[in-house]
Amino acid sequence: MIRNNKKGFTLIELLVVISIIGLLSSVVLASLSSSRVKGRDAKRISDIRQLRNALELHRDALGYYPSTLSSLIPTYIKSISTDPSGAAGGVCRPNYCYSTNAVSNATGYHLGARMEGVSSVLNSDSDFDSSSGYYTGGVVGGFDGTETNIYDIRY
Repeated sequence: MIRNNKKGFTLIELLVVISIIGLLSSVVLASLSSSRVKGRDAKRISDIRQLRNALELHRDALGYYPSTLSSLIPTYIKSISTDPSGAAGGVCRPNYCYSTNAVSNATGYHLGARMEGVSSVLNSDSDFDSSSGYYTGGVVGGFDGTETNIYDIRY
């Protein structure tokens, strides 16, 4: 009687294992992609809040809001963040949108960021209406309230 003492895997077993690993990795990559989108959106919201705080510090010190965000550097904020995706073009990318209700000595502002994902935070933002008299500051389309995925605050 001849005995086969060879140890190892058959080709079928190897193919099954490789296909299972491929399936699991595709599921992990899909969930990782949505996590990255949520992370970038959270960073945008955090940046908007920091900018809002710097704007309020400027108003408390001088009595009005600045005409540009760059006026906040370096006294009220170290630097102005850009969109975390690094994508250029479109509304509120790569720089966050900002406008005031006056050319000088502004008493109100509108600040916004374009979100990637659908988030419940969009239900609690300002949903800017262009009829309120805020200047668009050279930003066209979307920041005037026509796009729903812009997270914006105003005062």
